[in-house]
Amino acid sequence: MIFAAMKKYVLIVAGGQGTRMGASLPKQFLEVAKEPILMHTLRRFWQWDENAEIILVLPAAHQDYWHTLQAKYQFQIPHVVVNGGETRTDSVRQGLAYIQEEESLVAIHDGVRPCVALSTIAESFQVAAQKGSAITAVRLKDSIREMLPSGHTEARDRSRYFLMQTPQTFQTKLIKAAYAQLKSTAMTDDASVAEHHGIAVHLIEGSYQNIKATTPEDLFLLEYLLQSNSPFRL
Repeated sequence: MIFAAMKKYVLIVAGGQGTRMGASLPKQFLEVAKEPILMHTLRRFWQWDENAEIILVLPAAHQDYWHTLQAKYQFQIPHVVVNGGETRTDSVRQGLAYIQEEESLVAIHDGVRPCVALSTIAESFQVAAQKGSAITAVRLKDSIREMLPSGHTEARDRSRYFLMQTPQTFQTKLIKAAYAQLKSTAMTDDASVAEHHGIAVHLIEGSYQNIKATTPEDLFLLEYLLQSNSPFRL
């Protein structure tokens, strides 16, 4: 099927409680640059392609609050809301179940990564259409050491390692099959699920600005990146 004609889906997973953030609200609802983080994230994909169908996976307990925020901020980016599961794996599986058109492409993205570049989104869909998968990643900047069972550490060659980001984009039929066969809920990203099912993992270059809101200092970085006068405005 020709890439331009393929239906494109965006599955945004936003079920985190934000324990490490130390906030009273789930981190996806925290306000940064005048809007909740999650709204910035949805808008990025809508800015890339208004015709891509956005699927937001939220815990049922959070959905009323999300609708309240939509009204408060007059947020009108089109999307559908799907109930999340007990784990991230369950949530992704339920989001994928919403997609009936398997001859399509789907980008799976963290709800708290609002600074993904439009060029990264575009490349992820293009590569996934050609190769089956496109996994956003960046190289390590710092030296690394491995903790051994003995308690000692050994230096490792950082050039051989990557930090995984999202979006992680796939031909829909491939990633749905991988999740359908998955038994473990311990895997932390979709690339691992795909690889476990025998799908080749193809990396694309991400950005160090594509940070995931995890701890309080991340909020300061996001505020800086998302503000309208930032020199790094995406």
